[in-house]
Amino acid sequence: QVQFVESGGGLVQPGGSLRLSCVASGSGNIFSRYVMGWYRQAPGKQRELVELVASITSDGSTFYVDSVKGRFTISRDNAKNTVHLQMNSLKPGDTAVYYCNGIPIVRSGWGQGTQVTVSS
Repeated sequence: QVQFVESGGGLVQPGGSLRLSCVASGSGNIFSRYVMGWYRQAPGKQRELVELVASITSDGSTFYVDSVKGRFTISRDNAKNTVHLQMNSLKPGDTAVYYCNGIPIVRSGWGQGTQVTVSS
């Protein structure tokens, strides 16, 4: 059963950068077939209301929500069952808990997420 584990969050000043990582365990050799997404849970909101921030297909096609276009870059390494999110020019509005998961969401696979706080 696939499980996602996120890392790389932290406290950063506006304009700063962070690189998030996610490892999928228990997926065997099928990770490469997953469409993978990075989601974020804004402060005070339930995880059921997470926002899809970026996604990447098995062949590398990407999608970004308008608010992060030009600032965030999603990538994946199928050989290592990992997906990354490079976040540049961070804004206070990017503050959230960030999760990775598949598309469609694998409900049993939610990890603990990684907190990103953008503040001066």
